[in-house]
Amino acid sequence: MTETQMGELLSPEEVTQAREVIDKLLSQLGRAILGQEDLLKLTTTCILARGHLLLEGLPGLGKTELVKSLSALMSLSFRRVQFTPDLLPGDIVGSPILEEQEGGGGRKLVFHKGPIFANLLLADEINRATPKTQSALLEAMQERRVTVMGETHQLPLPFFVLATQNPIELEGTYPLPEAQLDRFAFKINVEGIGTETLQQIITKRRHGEPPVLEPVVDHDQLQSLFEKVDRVHLPEAVANYIARLVSATHQRFED
Repeated sequence: MTETQMGELLSPEEVTQAREVIDKLLSQLGRAILGQEDLLKLTTTCILARGHLLLEGLPGLGKTELVKSLSALMSLSFRRVQFTPDLLPGDIVGSPILEEQEGGGGRKLVFHKGPIFANLLLADEINRATPKTQSALLEAMQERRVTVMGETHQLPLPFFVLATQNPIELEGTYPLPEAQLDRFAFKINVEGIGTETLQQIITKRRHGEPPVLEPVVDHDQLQSLFEKVDRVHLPEAVANYIARLVSATHQRFED
């Protein structure tokens, strides 16, 4: 048994149950995304830790398809935003619109929610938008809420931002500032796949379309997985190592 920081115990049966669900999730993800086992494991780990994820790699490596597959398998509401230089913050978080009231009551500003109001937001090619638009995600990623004209709106929970970005040397990109990068738990470099995997895609995927995926994790199961993750014991030695690592990084920036 594993003793938790709260004095409770995570039983072997609970660990086994969680493992079975995660294995099933990874197996189905592997049907959609071929030849990227390490990427799938890291992405699943990030989601279970309730963190945001930044995927970096050249176009055509399956980054967008990975996010779409996750939303389908985990029964999460999903919205996609294609980031472009002309995208405005209001296009993401939403904006108030002046509307006529029923019964001749005049006009009133009514907030219309943007695509950020979903469990999983795919910010596709996030570094193609201007810094002002990128910053529209800061409060949402940290606080799980957005503020428009002094009014705060809570986002649906769970809430994840899975962003993709092209390598910074590509034309037409805006580097993400440190404050933005800090909101992501993981940044994963998506590598290309080998010849054998490409051959599987060519021979088994008609028009390159992935298989249809059915949900394997419902809302209750996902919440149960989150609860089990929170109960994993953090040994003192590991906590000390993390603290020293973070402290050393801060010292480097101070110098």
